[in-house]
Amino acid sequence: MHFDRDCDCVVAIGSGVINDIGKILAGTFKIPYIIVASAPSMDGFASATSSMEMDGLKVSLNSTFPWAVLGDTDILKSAPLPMLCAGVGDMLAKYISLAEWRIAHLIVGEYYCPLVAALVENALKKVVNAAEKLLEKDEAAIKSVMEGMVIGGVAMNYAGLSRPASGMEHYFSHIWDMRALAFDNVRSDLHGIQCGIGTLLSLKAYMYLQNVRPSWQKAAAHAASFDLESWNRKLEEFIGPGAKAMVLREAKEGKYKLAGHASRFERIIDSWDEIQEIISALPDYREIYQLMVSLHMPTDPHYLGYSNEDIRKCFSMTKDIRDKYIGSRLLWDLGELEEAKQKLL
Repeated sequence: MHFDRDCDCVVAIGSGVINDIGKILAGTFKIPYIIVASAPSMDGFASATSSMEMDGLKVSLNSTFPWAVLGDTDILKSAPLPMLCAGVGDMLAKYISLAEWRIAHLIVGEYYCPLVAALVENALKKVVNAAEKLLEKDEAAIKSVMEGMVIGGVAMNYAGLSRPASGMEHYFSHIWDMRALAFDNVRSDLHGIQCGIGTLLSLKAYMYLQNVRPSWQKAAAHAASFDLESWNRKLEEFIGPGAKAMVLREAKEGKYKLAGHASRFERIIDSWDEIQEIISALPDYREIYQLMVSLHMPTDPHYLGYSNEDIRKCFSMTKDIRDKYIGSRLLWDLGELEEAKQKLL
């Protein structure tokens, strides 16, 4: 790649990786950025961050937002079907991310904007309604997916954080990417394909949560018995070098400290009815599974070479990827994570 520091504008032609690199360059040199999309495969076109690996950890770096996003459907419909399906997978992820944004608002007081959430929900409905026509390379269906990808990035910019677009389902994907980077015998797939699989796994976790009755005795005993040093060793062994940054983040965040746990549990109890309403509004697992099957999308990580036990490890470790409150953190706070992961598959 050649880059002239005296140029007036960065024009990128491509999708995920090309877009991320273009935004980093434009942001670094404070010049305008334009992206010409080659496939509606991910939602980072209009966001002001770039997804990168740093010291083995998947991170979102501040970069810049585009002055224009160009998506010509004549070009987009020529993209390989897996890339079109990746866009669907990245949109399906919004079911989980939006639910977790509301739950985090209740439990940890995180900022939540219903207007931004509604913007994403509307785009998500359009994509789901049009998804099956992608097999025919239907122009209207491809337009709906591309618009969804752009709106996802716009929503992140409006909210000032990634909550409208990513949650636990994305962290499955991040773990698979980090492991593929760290270990030669591990492979990964397109981001959106992995997010679709992560969405199915997340829906299973929330199905489990629908049948939970919070018990302080169980939650307190679980939190008190948690061995952080042993857990950190497991992270580094399974994820590789990127786990070191996760361990350092936890040293600052302190989510496993007993005082913080007790405070969160109290808010969980106070908000339990509302949390259950949020969970009950999620789509049925079978509905999303059938949609993905109809598009010939992978539906579980076994095709990446993961065993059932490895998938359960990934599930437990999603809570450590970022400092956001997600479903696996809620299960840990409830003392239910170990039981939930055994029933995940």
